[in-house]
Amino acid sequence: MKIALIGCGEVGHCYTRAWTAAGHDIVGICELRQDKEMAGRAQAAASVLHAEPGPWLAEADVVVSAVYGYNAAEVGRQAFPHMRAGAVYADFTTASAADMQAAAQAAESFPVAFMDVAIMGAIALLAEKTPLLCAGEGGQAVTELGESAGAPVRIIDGKPGDAVRLKLLRSVMTKGMESLAVECMVAAERMGLRSSLYEVLADIDRTPLTAFMDSFVRSHVLHAPRRLAEVREARDQLHEAGLEPLVLNGVEQLFDRTTRGIQTARANGHADVPDSVEARLAWLTTLARQH
Repeated sequence: MKIALIGCGEVGHCYTRAWTAAGHDIVGICELRQDKEMAGRAQAAASVLHAEPGPWLAEADVVVSAVYGYNAAEVGRQAFPHMRAGAVYADFTTASAADMQAAAQAAESFPVAFMDVAIMGAIALLAEKTPLLCAGEGGQAVTELGESAGAPVRIIDGKPGDAVRLKLLRSVMTKGMESLAVECMVAAERMGLRSSLYEVLADIDRTPLTAFMDSFVRSHVLHAPRRLAEVREARDQLHEAGLEPLVLNGVEQLFDRTTRGIQTARANGHADVPDSVEARLAWLTTLARQH
């Protein structure tokens, strides 16, 4: 397959090497950086380094964008007029859903298929084998590219923007867990309790993550006031250890918001929320809406 790459930073360079090794032809690399390192990357891929999108994109079966997310829509608009009819534009950026939708809408003016490709993990860990979640048109070509690099590819039934929405929702969970893990582990190490902490957390391994999340949502509506007190005790413990809690402060704010919501509901005679994930998420959403 003939591939044109726009953006050859960490992500672009990773896939360039993988696709070259898989036998694909990198017909051109577009990069703002025109330095010796970028020239070397292009040479290693037996390709040509370009400073901007242009007629050279017409050689490609697939144009892959791996630029910074805030540039995604504009880069797409620059590339579409130069692509050949029937080619696929695969946007690997972590743009906002709105920017991804804007780029897809711009592609509709040309005979170009647009695919929103979300990299579902850290390139630094799994490199080109990081799973890909995709929404849009051109699934066959993108699946071939991903699988040729060893990456699992999942095409969802949705529109461009849906894949990156799911990626960013996943980031709420994973980056939140990362932050909590850092704050918790630093405190445990400070107190000389890290090994023991691993032991008392072992029960969490026995429950699938999605079931664990559902149980949190259902029980949160009932037990937030009691758990708020526990969160405050945990915060005080970090202070006593000479540490500044950042994530836990946000956790306290969320539990406090739910507690106030429960108190208001009880005062108005509407304290009973049906015991289902859907019903309790609907109630919690009323608290979470921006005012």
